[in-house]
Amino acid sequence: MNIKITARHFKIKESLKNFATEKLEDLMKFHENILHADMILSYDKPPSDLKYCELIVKLKNKQLATKEKGEDFEKAINAALDKIETQIYKYKDKTKTRKHIAQKQNNKIK
Repeated sequence: MNIKITARHFKIKESLKNFATEKLEDLMKFHENILHADMILSYDKPPSDLKYCELIVKLKNKQLATKEKGEDFEKAINAALDKIETQIYKYKDKTKTRKHIAQKQNNKIK
């Protein structure tokens, strides 16, 4: 899986980059066909001072995306990853169901 982490309007610290990379690599246990993951980190200027994490995951036949905000980047990254995991589960369940229905129909035809 290719991982690309982009920071908008700031220089990302190595510790945050390592944290994000480790979390993105953990996505492989949920689906084996993840080709590419893009993470874009940005923030609002004070007084709101919110941090944003936009996550785009490309699968073999599908592209999943989410955007989350938090008080710090770690919270925003974890929230975005939770949403992507849910989307991956739904996609995986949907493809398994379609495959299972297709196999049943093929067995009835024979």
